[in-house]
Amino acid sequence: MHGGGFLKVFLVIADITLLMDWYVFNGLRTFMSDWQSQRLKQIVLFGYLLISIGVTVMLLFGFGSFSTAKGMTPFHEWVLSLFLTFFFTKIFFVIILFLGDLGRLFYGIGDRVISGAKPDRPFFPARRKFISEVAILVAAVPFTGFFYAMLKGKYDYKLHKQTLYFDDLPDAFDGFTITQVSDIHSGSFDNIDAVQRGIDMAKSQKSDLFVFTGDLVNNAAWEIEPYIERFSQLRAPYGQFSILGNHDYGDYIEWDSEAEKAANLEELKNQHKKLGYRLLLDENLEIEKGGQKISLIGVQNWGRGFIQIGDLDKALKGVDPGAFKILLSHDPTHWEEKVRHNPTKIHLTLAGHTHGAQFGVEAGKLRWSPVQYRYLDWAGLATQNGRNLYVNRGFGFLAFSGRLGIWPEITVITLKKKTV
Repeated sequence: MHGGGFLKVFLVIADITLLMDWYVFNGLRTFMSDWQSQRLKQIVLFGYLLISIGVTVMLLFGFGSFSTAKGMTPFHEWVLSLFLTFFFTKIFFVIILFLGDLGRLFYGIGDRVISGAKPDRPFFPARRKFISEVAILVAAVPFTGFFYAMLKGKYDYKLHKQTLYFDDLPDAFDGFTITQVSDIHSGSFDNIDAVQRGIDMAKSQKSDLFVFTGDLVNNAAWEIEPYIERFSQLRAPYGQFSILGNHDYGDYIEWDSEAEKAANLEELKNQHKKLGYRLLLDENLEIEKGGQKISLIGVQNWGRGFIQIGDLDKALKGVDPGAFKILLSHDPTHWEEKVRHNPTKIHLTLAGHTHGAQFGVEAGKLRWSPVQYRYLDWAGLATQNGRNLYVNRGFGFLAFSGRLGIWPEITVITLKKKTV
């Protein structure tokens, strides 16, 4: 969706949020009904309106400059994130207040129709302060959660370690380690020191191989430039390899010409070279250790509902059918639709793309995120017919400048020879 499309959507949402502001305003008046200071009441009420409506106005003006900015900048993402924080906080407040008002309605009906109350008595009993207090307490949960996600969660890097066992892994690769990073989305970063902490965490793993599985930028090649020196610190004895993700092709913003868009993609490919990453574009290579080899395969983006130019058959050309194979493919739906049932067995596919929606719950066996209604495999390991998929939750963030429950991830996978 381009800037104009975003603007139309948010004009509709702005109308909805202004209606909610009116409802919240009246709920706050009830909450403060017994306050003695009129001045304090006015400060709270009009301060709320000023902040809430101000954020909505900032959103509209901010997205008005979306196309000229060549996509979302950290400014756009912060404005959107503040708007979403207030929007969902108001939804929770309004739901509780509305339930209380439904109770008032039913009470009024019962009082008038069943009890035969006099017509001069008010149909609606007065809104109780207690309901407004409950609404404030409930609304405080998303409010604090969103701010935590924006101020801390989006850089709260987590290390996920996974050991995988294979019957046909070459003996020399028993214990071979791979560090995976995905979805850097460098155009969203707003704290270089925090990003460096994540890079340092990845470096400290000292893995044999480093792979990056797509979405280096949000839209434009220049977004990675301030971070090239930092991400080029990620080195491994057996090399650094990368692929493109759907955002790397520049499809989500307006370009002055197709030539400008093509030049951006070429520059992005050069950025991979500057990072020290070998970009795999529907091709394969062999990694040798101790006289034995495994095949590393990389495809361009192929995703259900997204750009589909990755060519797995082309990427597999020349690969020994009996070789141990690792595939880098950005979108997990590629594994779902093309890889897991392919006649050629690919032992391990490494993907990203979903970000785990940057929101959800992962506690023990409890795993939930709204992204699960879009993707069959949205985070972690999936296995079918001896073929494995690992979906990285993403290093960066996009649109919403935060993460809550689904934290940014650095993955370390250890390959092990299965013994009888």
